[in-house]
Amino acid sequence: MALFERDGARIYYEQHGTGFPVLLFAPGGMRSAIPFWEGSPFNPIVALSAHFRVIAMDQRNAGRSTAPISGEHGWHTYTADHLALLDHLDVERTHVMGGCIGGPYCLGLMRAAAGRVASAVLQQSIGLDDNRQLFYEMFQTWADAIAADHPEADTGAWESFRSNMYDGDFDFNVGREFVRNCDVPMLVLMGDDAYHPQRTSREIAQLAPHATLVEQWKSPDQDGTVAMVIEFLKSHTPA
Repeated sequence: MALFERDGARIYYEQHGTGFPVLLFAPGGMRSAIPFWEGSPFNPIVALSAHFRVIAMDQRNAGRSTAPISGEHGWHTYTADHLALLDHLDVERTHVMGGCIGGPYCLGLMRAAAGRVASAVLQQSIGLDDNRQLFYEMFQTWADAIAADHPEADTGAWESFRSNMYDGDFDFNVGREFVRNCDVPMLVLMGDDAYHPQRTSREIAQLAPHATLVEQWKSPDQDGTVAMVIEFLKSHTPA
């Protein structure tokens, strides 16, 4: 079991394979953790570890990771965890891949430290499309499940945390202006349901200067998705 600690958080992570790093942010909403990749159309830990050094993690208070809860927490808190993990592992530059909530996590890391991200694969990113209540409910389900372990957080703290996560627009995290000016190459695997709207994927791909939208990717054997992702990452791996 590999753990690192920062500011009271204990973050679980795994490493697989060798080569240029790929940092993974799993699907699962607030419960984003490594096992959720097993339910994805393809598991990037398995698919990529023959070609890259794959770093997978459980987000704070998900899976095997724990952390205090504060009303000041939000997307920036997770970004700080991601940067701290890279520093802990002496990774100066990496590819990133995020599923679901991992899309905004990728974008947040690019905003905080664009020079450390060589490229990004956004797999059916979450986004706002007349669906905010779904994210409020998802947050509440997660919060109710762990509230007994967090006596430090009162009702106001939970509500503030939820607001910081899901009161925003577009991708909930970085906003359109950042994406419009982001030079990081992106491969956008389109979403197609209430949590992962087509609209969000299409708009990210339209706004970002170096983004490619992939509409059909959920049948990896037929669509060649795994080979496409590997080739994209290899093509943007620094010499």
